[in-house]
Formats: sequence, C-alpha cells, structure tokens
Amino acid sequence: MALSYPRPHRPNPARRLAAAATTALLAAGVLVGCSGDDGPQRTLDAFLAGWRSGDLQAVGMIDPLGAKLPSADVAREIKDLSGELAATPPTLTRRGEPKITKDIATTTVQVEWTLPGQTRWAYDREVRLAHGDDDQWQVIWEPTVVHEQLTKGDRLALRRDVGARAAVLDNAGKPLVTPRPVVRVGVQPNGVADLKKLVKDLDAAFKAIRPALVPGVDLADLPERVAKAEPGAFVEVVSLREEAYRQIKPRIYDLPGTKFISDKIDLAPTREFARAVLGTVDPAQADDLAAHPDRYVVGDLVGHGGLQGRYDERLRGGPGLTVVVERPAEDGKLEPTGTELFRREPQPGQPLKTTLDVAVQNAADGALRGESRRSALVALRISDGTVLAAANGPGPAGENLAFNAQVPPGSTFKMVSALGLLDRGAVTLDGPVDCKKTFTVDGRSFKNSDNFELGSVPFRTDFAKSCNTAFAALAPKLGGDGLAAAGRSLGLEGQWDLGTDAFTGKVSTGGSPAEQAAASFGQGTTLVSPLAMAGATAAVARGHFEQPKLLIDPAPATPAPAGEQLKPASVEALRTMMREVITTGTGSALKDVPGEVYGKTGTAEYDNNPAHTHAWFVGWRGDVAFAVFVERGGASTASAVPIAERFLRALPTT
Repeated sequence: MALSYPRPHRPNPARRLAAAATTALLAAGVLVGCSGDDGPQRTLDAFLAGWRSGDLQAVGMIDPLGAKLPSADVAREIKDLSGELAATPPTLTRRGEPKITKDIATTTVQVEWTLPGQTRWAYDREVRLAHGDDDQWQVIWEPTVVHEQLTKGDRLALRRDVGARAAVLDNAGKPLVTPRPVVRVGVQPNGVADLKKLVKDLDAAFKAIRPALVPGVDLADLPERVAKAEPGAFVEVVSLREEAYRQIKPRIYDLPGTKFISDKIDLAPTREFARAVLGTVDPAQADDLAAHPDRYVVGDLVGHGGLQGRYDERLRGGPGLTVVVERPAEDGKLEPTGTELFRREPQPGQPLKTTLDVAVQNAADGALRGESRRSALVALRISDGTVLAAANGPGPAGENLAFNAQVPPGSTFKMVSALGLLDRGAVTLDGPVDCKKTFTVDGRSFKNSDNFELGSVPFRTDFAKSCNTAFAALAPKLGGDGLAAAGRSLGLEGQWDLGTDAFTGKVSTGGSPAEQAAASFGQGTTLVSPLAMAGATAAVARGHFEQPKLLIDPAPATPAPAGEQLKPASVEALRTMMREVITTGTGSALKDVPGEVYGKTGTAEYDNNPAHTHAWFVGWRGDVAFAVFVERGGASTASAVPIAERFLRALPTT
C-alpha cells in the first residue's frame, strides 16, 4: 500500500509582502484602504506611512527607469531632502483612488507641513507606482515626489524674518521707546597694553556713573573674551546712553585698547523710566528658547517683565517664514539656490497704549533718583483715575513695588479710619479727642512718635499731628468691620483689572480690641501697595472711587465698577484735615511748595522692633494724587516727605 504525504506549505511572496506592509501601517497608525490585495493602494499607503516614520522596509522602490532601489536609501534621501523640516515630517493624505493606465498607477497626494508658529504649508504631488512582473506594486521614486522643484542633493531650509516690534505708547499716543543715541564701549585686543589694569580702570569708571548702573557692568569674563578674539576685533563691553558715556569719557577714552562706536538703540526716555512697569526687551535667553522652542530662535528680541513680557506676543507680531532650497557647494557647505518654495510675510506687532505721562513719570523717577533704599511713587490723575507715573527705585532694576508691594500703611491709613469715624458720626472736626502719651488695650501699650502727647485737642489736630493714641482710643467706635468698610469705599480690597498685576490691599477686620486699635493707625494685619493707597487718596479728592487705569488699548476686560459717592460732609471734613497736615501738621515741610497740597504722612512698623519702620506720604495737588513709599525709610518726614517735595516741584503745573 502506497503511503501519501501532505505537500509542504510554501508561503506566497506577494502575501508575505502585503502582510509586512499591513504591519507597518498599523504601527504607524495609518488606516489602510479597503481595496483588494492586488491593487496599488496598499503599497501607496505603506509608502506614505514609511515616509512619515522613516521606515520604508515594507515598500518596494524603483527609479524612473525601473531599476530597484534599496528602501533604506530612499528613506535616507527623503530625510536629506527634508533638510531643516526633517524633524517634523508632513501629514500625507491620499486624494481619491489611484488611476491605473496599463502597469502604471498615479495618485495625487497632499503634502502638508506644519512650520514654526503653526504655519501650514500644503501642496499636491503625484506619486506613481509600477506593477512588476512579480505581480507586486512598487513606488517609482524621484526627489520630485517630495516637491516638484527638488532634485537629488537639494535640501529644504527655513528662513525667518522678524516683524517690526510694536511700540508701547504714552497717553498722547507717542512711543515711549524710540531710537536713542548710545555709545558702544569695546576693547580691541591688539591695542591693549595691560589687560588687568584696563579691566580695573573700566570697572571703576562704570561704577562712577550716576545714577548708578543697575545692574552693574560685569567684567568678569572680559579677559577670556579678549583672549579668544581676533587681534583687531571689537570686543563689546557695554552700550551706554550718551549722557552716561559723557560722564566717564575723560576716564576711559584714552585707555589703551578701548574703542567706541556711536549707534542708536530703541530705548525709553531714561534708564529708569517706568522700567518695572514697562519691562525690558532683550535678546532671547536660554530659558526663553527652552520654554518656547517653536516661538523663539537665537537673536530674537523678547519682552521680559512688565507690559513688555505680558504682552510680548501682541507686541512682537508674527515672524515671516520662507522655505528655500539649498544645495551643497564643492566644499560641502550648504548654499542657497535662490529658489523659494513658500513664503509667509511677517506680521507687525500691535502697539499698547498706556496712560503714562512722560513729564509726570520723569518727575517721579527724578524724585526717587537720590534714594538709596527701595522705594516707589505712584501718581494718578484724579479726574479719570489714569496712572500718570509708576516709579520704582533705586535705579532701573528691581520689582514693581509701586503696584505689588504688600506692606503696612502706617499713619497714612488714618485717612481711612477718619473717614469711617466721620461717616458714623463718632467724631467731628472740632470735637475734643484726648491725645495721651500712651494708651493701653488688653495689656498692649500704644504710643506716639517720639512719645509726644497733646492732651485734649480737636480731632482735626489729632489728625494733623498724627496722634496714634487718639485713634487707638477711637477704634471701638468703628466696630469690628467699620475700618474695612471705609477702606472698601475707597477701592481697597477690590477686584481691579489694570492689564497687569496689582495688589489692592487687605484691611484688618474683626480681631481683638488690641488688633483693632493697631489697625486704626495702619498697623496690625492691614497691608497695602502704593498703587492702592494712591487710588484711595484719589477717591477722597474726587469724592468717589474710580479704579486706576494703566492700559487704554487693549482695554482691560473687567475693570472694577466705580464706587458710590462718599458722604459729602465726611469727605469735606477729611479734605480739610489733610490740608491742615500740610499747613500745621506733620507735612509742614511742603507748605511752601507751589499750589494747594493735601496729604498725610505715615510711619509703619514692619516687625517687632519699633525702630524698624517704612516711610509713607500720600496726598494730592490739583488733579494729581500720589503715594510715596520708602522701604525701611524711618521717619516719613526724613525720607518720604522730601521725595514728595521733589516730585511736586518737578511736576508740571497746569
């Protein structure tokens, strides 16, 4: 009997290729068409998936003459042709079914690149496939598959054109930052006689500039940079405004090796001009590039801090992009061919219009210029609440204390306490209130500056002379929430929208009798910013609260509503007392300042040591209300009041 054996199974090569293609497509997340196994669609879809993934092993490739090509070589050539776009392969979409003529199938494919800034560049290409003798479809490869203008060896490259950065405008609609003359100070290595001495002399000269450069010029790496530079190179040290350069020109001009180049740079009117509010514009830093690799490249100008940082995208606009073709030269270096494949024009930025007034800001900056301690001055127009100036010192650096400080207001808060007491009928201008040397509440003793006492005097005198013990004794008449209610009527603790960060205050409420006594003259847990106190002062002068305004365009979306009218009798009495602070009280140093000045001094303890105090002055003249703050300034009459005087004397009169 003959034995019968089953025939061995021999895998079909075509089925093996199709299975491999299917595996590759599934791995790439591509949906394979539903046509038959013998059609060109599967091979085409496998090719499109392999183009994106960089793996074409599942696809047969031939050149236009029919010669077979290694799939790995084609994948490598696609990557090379893609050049600077290789890291972000295009999205590839088959448009319709292949058209088959004899043994050639032709399909239109949309190639869509996503360029930096989410810019879309899309175009159609034809992909051809040939049906081979082995009954398999193979892709006919040539560089024009990627783009019709590409040939072997070409590379796609990106060129980026930065749009014009828009200006930050003042209240007259004029740019605050404009091209201003500077002198670029540098060193030419082959002219240096003694590098160590040169660094020392330059350092001493830069430190002599007034107002001081903040931050200072760091020369630590200058010797290394000089050593690495070409002998005749210009090694830049710093760019100085002309006025700063002129101060030290006699000291540095003849130093061996120094070189100077006159130039113009976009700058604010002065180095310190509202700098903490406006922010700065600088070359992109490492953290900018790391945080936003799709937005910035080396050399871009980027806003940092203040309005420049917050509204950087609006101000900088959109960069222009051009896709060009490059080709290796004889030395292998890529050179442009002059062929442009795509262009997006740069979009100019949109300006910001602020309420800042150049003359008032200069007066504010000038008033702080001689102050070595951290300080701030905010000025508002009473009639409409616009911020005319926001200065921070010393120098141009530092945080925006003017808007964001959270510090006790000291006796400037007697303005708020007095309003609350007047509203409740607890005091009158001429009603007697005892000003004792000390006043004790729940075992806590309160005293006046320099331990003065006035005895039983009219309330207006207690206010003008800033008697702490009188206000501590009156605190129970405000009740647990009376002080906070008075503060809120002046805008404190409000939800303000200025288009930038600002602290609107936190007023003490409730608390023990000792806390209420302390809060009545601006101690305890009450905290404010200079902007908040300037807003409250303007509300007293105006008769109702208006939220301070800094930005006109774009206008903030949700500004705080205007406050209710203050009680006329109360606010008129308060204004009378604030005038008497100047004529007979603690602000009498300002009584010979031109115009009718109103105000209130303040000294605020900020820790458990009574000798550690901040200094304040709030007030107004004409249509300008303002607040002055000096961190650790001691007595307000020695620091804050002189700053107020400098400001008022420099302030343009109307």
